[in-house]
Amino acid sequence: MRIHPRVFAALGADLVTNDIVAVIELVKNAYDAFAHNVWLRFESPTTHDAFIEIRDDGCGMSRTTIENAWCCIATPHKEQNPIINSNGLQRRVTGEKGLGRLAVARLGSHLNLLTKVSGGSCWEVDINWNDLASHDDLSDSFAYRRPCPDPACFGESGTRLRIFGMTEVWNEHRIGDLRENLSRLISPFSEADDFAIYLTDRFEGSSRDVRVEPPKFLSTPKYSIKGCVDSNGNVKAVFRFSQIMNEEPEENELTLSWAQIFDLIQDKDRFSYCDDTAHCGKFRFDIRAWDLDSEGITEISQRFELHKSAVRKAIRMHKGISIYRDKVLVLPKSENSRDWLGLDLRRVSRVGTRLSTSQIVGSVFITKQDNPNIDDTSDRERLVSCREVSEFEEILKAVIGLLEIARHENRAKPDSQQPLLQLLENLSTKGLTSEVISLSKEGAMASDVLPVVREFERSLHKTREHIERYFVYYSRLATVGTIAHMLVHEVRNRTTAIGAFIRSVTNRFGPFADSEIQEDLQYAGNAISSLERLADTFAPLASRSFRRRKRHSVVEDRVKSCLHLYRREITRKHITCDVPESQTAVAVDPGELDAVILNLVTNALYWMANTSKDDRLLRFRVAIDPNTAGRARISVSDHGAGISQDDLKRVFLPGMTKKPGGIGMGLTVASELVAVYGGKMAVESRGLNRGAEFAFDLPLAKKSKDGKRTVT
Repeated sequence: MRIHPRVFAALGADLVTNDIVAVIELVKNAYDAFAHNVWLRFESPTTHDAFIEIRDDGCGMSRTTIENAWCCIATPHKEQNPIINSNGLQRRVTGEKGLGRLAVARLGSHLNLLTKVSGGSCWEVDINWNDLASHDDLSDSFAYRRPCPDPACFGESGTRLRIFGMTEVWNEHRIGDLRENLSRLISPFSEADDFAIYLTDRFEGSSRDVRVEPPKFLSTPKYSIKGCVDSNGNVKAVFRFSQIMNEEPEENELTLSWAQIFDLIQDKDRFSYCDDTAHCGKFRFDIRAWDLDSEGITEISQRFELHKSAVRKAIRMHKGISIYRDKVLVLPKSENSRDWLGLDLRRVSRVGTRLSTSQIVGSVFITKQDNPNIDDTSDRERLVSCREVSEFEEILKAVIGLLEIARHENRAKPDSQQPLLQLLENLSTKGLTSEVISLSKEGAMASDVLPVVREFERSLHKTREHIERYFVYYSRLATVGTIAHMLVHEVRNRTTAIGAFIRSVTNRFGPFADSEIQEDLQYAGNAISSLERLADTFAPLASRSFRRRKRHSVVEDRVKSCLHLYRREITRKHITCDVPESQTAVAVDPGELDAVILNLVTNALYWMANTSKDDRLLRFRVAIDPNTAGRARISVSDHGAGISQDDLKRVFLPGMTKKPGGIGMGLTVASELVAVYGGKMAVESRGLNRGAEFAFDLPLAKKSKDGKRTVT
């Protein structure tokens, strides 16, 4: 096996995405050399003699380092020496692949390098990538090293790179893009102040020296979530909301267990996830968000005296979630990978509260020591796929979900949310008419009546906005109904055909002496029964002509049936279920009763994942309601997280959810199904050990002549 010398140019072009990423890689090398300052200069960028200069005050390189490490592509030098020491301080290096020279090969054809270690000689290195590529064998490829008699460009130590024969033209626009990308190299939210980047470009005889820094308004977000993830994958965070114009911020503490995040994972078979712990390692995060509507941008513009276009551009340049390993940017390096977490695609699937990449500026801080398996690919565009990376991504998506929920709550305060029927009452002109008549009797002029009409118009506009928001959620129910219709139709058609086949086989060839065949037939029959029960559950949503109160249910049996569907999760989470042995028949269709019970059960299972395994109890109680004749009262209490007093007021409203990824329709649907049967669902935050307790009433089934409840 041999490597042709043109590999340098070929890999430089293929592995380094673009020239901006190439420059960033070289600045990272300066950081790895324990530089405190690095200067970038574009000399005559639009002429034939143009060059890029990158100079730092780092440790520099000795002759031995040049020969044994720098001239060795993919050298393990940094991997073997991950910690750099300088003047009693330590810094962990950010690169280990040894491919930095390929970034130089992408930028230009010729490199001139000067480097000096403290107390040592200054060395000059020349290398021409085109000359290397012209040889037939790697053994004929050389970099020329010679002593440099005039190390005037350095203090005690440092390195200077000058790259000539640039492959692309650097105009003002591209240099501006580089400046803004360099401002992300060190997190704008980091406390690190021991590394500064300066950029100088020259156009038409003028020069500008600029320290590369993020805009100040990024430190004053409207919404933010900041916190840490422990070694088991549990999240502890603080959400902060504050108006841009110096109002006192509001803060809420938020927690999320790995068990809850595990429940949200869609494809659990992709990797060998564990429900009790994550393996990605502990890390920190600081994620900030803004409203990018006209009002939100105007707030920032006025506070920081910036043009609106400058505000939008700054957020756009820093947008997305950025990963920093040991303080230095890992991902994303280019515009193409800004949405590496898939937030924009995720937002399309849910209208309303979800944030797009363009609204977020976030930093996630990992370390090589705590997160050894979270690694970026050689092209610096994505993370290497593995279980630890997948867990890391799922945790971040859940954190974004917490931010979205908290933001939505602050945008739609409890006092601005009303039940739909009350909102429709606000459309009445009765109050307006009465007030106008009263003013008329008092002899008021038209100018006196106009403010009243305008106030009504404002109220009407606000009510319309609320109703529009409601119909967004109810339109989802229409979509669910269509899907349910397809599901019920397909399930019933298939189960009918399979059931007929099983009966035919049994009648023709049975009974079977082979116990395994008989057992398999029994399993198949049970599976068909389960699918038919599932179809019955969806039937109320699937049929517009669904006729209620034609079928009755035994509450306790339906509860046990619903719990059976979640038996594996109940066992895995060590949850004890307490169901009474009584038999209470209610005049409610089994499918609709299941829909109510399943909503309450799934919520309880999710929130109890955040409590001690030794004390998880889900309790059901059924009794004849003493206050209302002919009705049963059902209560469901859990040992979960409980519900805050503010949330108790709006828990049944559409869109209300505390679950990352939830749409907030479960309890709305459940309460409305209960209301259809003349009942009311209530909630109290006083369940077992401060959990939640939901209670609702349903009509009892009519008694037959023998005094028993009619059940079919």
